[in-house]
Amino acid sequence: MLYEMIGIARQGSLAEVKEIVLTAGQLILRQGGVIRDVKNWGVFMLPRSISRHQVRHTRGHYFVLRYDASIKTHQSVKSTLDIDPRVIRAAGVKLGDGKLETISRFGPINLRAME
Repeated sequence: MLYEMIGIARQGSLAEVKEIVLTAGQLILRQGGVIRDVKNWGVFMLPRSISRHQVRHTRGHYFVLRYDASIKTHQSVKSTLDIDPRVIRAAGVKLGDGKLETISRFGPINLRAME
């Protein structure tokens, strides 16, 4: 299945975001998944302040990870990101049913297309 996960890491260094994506990517690859795309959207104000790990956040570093994996792999990536103290929020959606013609409809990840 094709999944897209949008994550928000605490505002800080870009190295932290790279480590988070590397951890998730290694987990996907070890379980037989394929990473399709990774995008760094940068730092933005959160729609509302979020309390996470006893800290209130008003800004976050957004990133997007698109990958093919099994449901079990997707659940383990989600649970890994949920317990990481550097991650404020992570949400994933299933984009396709795994067939090539369905996957080809989804182009590159673009923040400007959402505005």
